Amino acid sequence: MFRLSALLTVLAVAIAACGGGNDSSSSSSSSQSSGGGGTQSASGQGKQIFTSNCGGCHTLKDAGTSGQVGPNLDELQPDKPTVVRQVNNGGGQMPSFKGKLSDAQINTVATYVSSVAGQS
Repeated sequence: MFRLSALLTVLAVAIAACGGGNDSSSSSSSSQSSGGGGTQSASGQGKQIFTSNCGGCHTLKDAGTSGQVGPNLDELQPDKPTVVRQVNNGGGQMPSFKGKLSDAQINTVATYVSSVAGQS
């Protein structure tokens, strides 16, 4: 339980430092992840949202990011509910991203992060 609390706090601080924003910024939406059809497209969208909003602070090998402000998500390997809760609610110094990212964007990035963290 302590580890989860600590993780959420660190994740909150990291995401807060990264800032919010729309997923319309640069970053290619091509995806190297496997899967077919909608899953690959959703993964590409999640990757783009992550890269645009979180990659400056977090290391996630699949996204090609090496941020050092927040936790290394490949090491942390958060599950989807943890990512959704943290992004929605914030915590510690991290503000909520609920008003900055749509529910669909939060779901997409949480699915992406939880499915690729520690897998590359």
